[in-house]
Amino acid sequence: MTDQAAFDPDAFDPNADRLREECGVFGIFGHPDAAAITALGLHALQHRGQEAAGIVSFDGKRFHSERRMGLVGDNFSRREVIDRLPGTSAIGHVRYSTTGETILRNVQPLFAELDGGGFAIGHNGNLTNGLTLRRQLVRDGAMMQSTTDTEVILHLVARAKRNRFVDRFIEGLRQIEGAYAFVAMTNKKLIGARDPLGIRPLVLGKLDGCPILASETCALDVIGAQYVRDVENGEVLVFDEDGAHTHKPFPPTAPRPCIFEYIYFARPDSFVGGRSVYDVRKKMGAELAREAPALADVIVPVPDSGVPAAIGYSQASGIPYELGIIRNHYVGRTFIEPTQQIRQLGVRLKHSANRAVVAGKRIVLVDDSIVRGTTSTKIVQMMRDAGAKEVHFRISSPPITHPDYYGIDTPEKDKLLAATHDLEGMRQFIGADSLAFLSVAGIYRAMGVGERDPLRPQFTDHCFTGEYPTGLTDRTGEASSPRQLSLLAEAG
Repeated sequence: MTDQAAFDPDAFDPNADRLREECGVFGIFGHPDAAAITALGLHALQHRGQEAAGIVSFDGKRFHSERRMGLVGDNFSRREVIDRLPGTSAIGHVRYSTTGETILRNVQPLFAELDGGGFAIGHNGNLTNGLTLRRQLVRDGAMMQSTTDTEVILHLVARAKRNRFVDRFIEGLRQIEGAYAFVAMTNKKLIGARDPLGIRPLVLGKLDGCPILASETCALDVIGAQYVRDVENGEVLVFDEDGAHTHKPFPPTAPRPCIFEYIYFARPDSFVGGRSVYDVRKKMGAELAREAPALADVIVPVPDSGVPAAIGYSQASGIPYELGIIRNHYVGRTFIEPTQQIRQLGVRLKHSANRAVVAGKRIVLVDDSIVRGTTSTKIVQMMRDAGAKEVHFRISSPPITHPDYYGIDTPEKDKLLAATHDLEGMRQFIGADSLAFLSVAGIYRAMGVGERDPLRPQFTDHCFTGEYPTGLTDRTGEASSPRQLSLLAEAG
C-alpha cells in the first residue's frame, strides 16, 4: 500500500483526476455546406477533446485549412471562418493530446501534398508503434512537421509503392499497430478506416444523400443526418464520384471495442455498436446495486459522468435519487489558481454540495471511475462538510489497475490509485465509510453479452485486466504480435 501522505492537497488540480477523452473525427463528401456541417458535427463531439479543433475542406481545385487552439464554438461559429473553407467535401477533428504537445502544428486534420495530390487526415486513437516507426522514418530522411503519431501515416502513405491511392493508404495501415479511427480526404475521395479490432468507434451516416463519417451517432443527430451503420472493425470505406467502396485488408477477427466508450467517453445520447450508451450506463448502475448494496437514504451522482449509473443504482435498490452535488458548467479548463488557498478550494469551482439533500443523510455517491483518487477525496469531504451522516462510494466500473496506450490519457501505473492500494487502502484514502466497484463480470452482464470469454474477450478491457489486445512495440521494444507480423509480411 502507498502512504496516504503521497496525496498533496495543496497541489490539487480538479481537472487532473479524470480520464481524458481521446479525440473526435468527422467528414462529409459532396455537400454544398460541407464546412458548416462539419463544424456542427464537431460541436457534438466536443466532449471527446477540448484542446484544439480543425477543419480541412476541398473546393474542387484547392484545399483550405483552419486549425485553432481551443473550443469549436470559440473558433468555428463565425461566418467569416466558414467562408474561408469553401467546397463540397470537408473533414474535421477535435483534439485532446495523448501523443504530441498541445501546439498548433499538432492540431489536426494534418495535410500534405503527395504524389498525385493533397491528402488530409484526422485520427482518433493512438499508434502503439508510432514512435518506433517515426524514428525509422526520420533515420530514412523524413522531415517531421509535428510531434503527433498521426503524421506517421502521412509518411507511410507517401512512401508506399502502389499505383492506386487506396492501395497506398492500406499499405500504410498494414504497418501500424494500436487503435485508430481515421477520416481522410483527397481531391477525389473521402476515406474512413477502423483498426482491425475496432477499438475506436466510427459510424457512417447520410445527409441529403451525402455520406458522413463520425466518431459517434450524436454528431449525426445534431445535423439531422440518418445513421446508416457502424464502420466495421478492420474496414476501409471509400467514397468518390462513383459511390461507396469497401475494402477488408485484414484477416477476419472478432471486434473488441473499447469498454470505456460505454463507461465514460461516448455521449449518453450516442449509440455505440448498436447499444444505447445511456441504457448501458444505467444497467451498470443496476448491476452495481446488486453487487454492492448499501444501507442509505439517498443516491447522489457525481456529475455529470455518474448520473446514468446513479439512476440505475436507485431504480435497482429502491433508494431515492437526488442531486446532492450541483456542477458549475461554466468553469474554464484554464482557470488561473493564483494562491495556495484558492488551489485548495479547486474542486468547489466545479462542484458544490446541495446541503438540503445531504445534511443528516446516509448517502451513496455513484461515479463512473476512480483514477488517482484526488477528486473523490475532495468530494467525500465536501459531503461530510455539508452534514452527511455517512458517505458510501460506489463505482460503476472495475478498479483501473493498468494504463491505456490506445488514445486514453491515463497516468502511469504507479499513479493509479487501484494499482498502489488494496480496496481498504483506497477506502481510507478517499475517506468514505465504504467503497465498492462493479466487477468485470458485472460490466459484461450490463453489456448483455453474458460472461467474459477469457480466451477472446468481447471488449478491450486492459485497464481492468492488464490484457492488451495488440502489440505495444513502443513500450516493450519487442516486435508486434504474431498476427501483426503476418500483416507486415503481407504488406512486404
